[in-house]
Amino acid sequence: MAREITGFSNPLVKRVRGLREKKHRKAEGLFLAEGLRILTEAREEGVLPEMLFHAGSDHPLARDLIAAMEAAGGEAAGYDVIETSADILSKISGKDNSQAVVGVYRDRLVPLEEIDRSRADIWIVAQSLRDPGNLGTILRTGDAVGAGGLILVDDCVDPFSVESVRASMGALFTQSITQTRWEDFIPWLRAGEGQLIGTSLKATADYQEPRYVSPSFLLVGNEAQGLPADYEDQCDLLVKMPMLGKADSLNAAVATAVMAYELLNQKRMRG
Repeated sequence: MAREITGFSNPLVKRVRGLREKKHRKAEGLFLAEGLRILTEAREEGVLPEMLFHAGSDHPLARDLIAAMEAAGGEAAGYDVIETSADILSKISGKDNSQAVVGVYRDRLVPLEEIDRSRADIWIVAQSLRDPGNLGTILRTGDAVGAGGLILVDDCVDPFSVESVRASMGALFTQSITQTRWEDFIPWLRAGEGQLIGTSLKATADYQEPRYVSPSFLLVGNEAQGLPADYEDQCDLLVKMPMLGKADSLNAAVATAVMAYELLNQKRMRG
């Protein structure tokens, strides 16, 4: 049965609101997700929130979510449903027009050594990505092309920040997410099959020229600096996309999408 919280000073409200900050997310291993669409995507992937806050929502998707939590054992199994006010939901989410529901989830990081590279033809690797909107969009692209997941290399933006989760539109729950360092990623990659593909303004090959092999690891660099030169040197292929206007480069998430669909289209043409 759902419990009710009506006070802003409730310790649970303060604790959950703290998950908007990285240090609290890291300490608790939890993160926030907002809105019925994202929470429903998670439920369809078999992932339920440990806590669900709602403001008396009677939406069918909200009812389905609560029913799934109860069927999974409810509070006795660690699934807590809390009814509260729209004002408290806004305080938790940090948005004046808060969503009808807010979920608290266990973080979804997968250790590098546990990745099964054979389960997907495409993997996306992002190095020092800084923008949560780009990260969320790249997760959505990965979902769209059937990628296995996103491997975050070096110091990237937190994939579990409210902004990243929001931008992923639920793809956070369909893609595995890994955080590692370059010096650990390269030995892992070379210990098995996999072609590392980077994009670079210095490349001479058009991105549609090579015949890519699976599994393909698509490497995208930092939004401002791109890939470091020594990282480019370790790629199996460096390619570039034609730029016919005055701009000299594409947004990181857009470039990732163009490349990911080229990989997908080549796979489709091979049957």
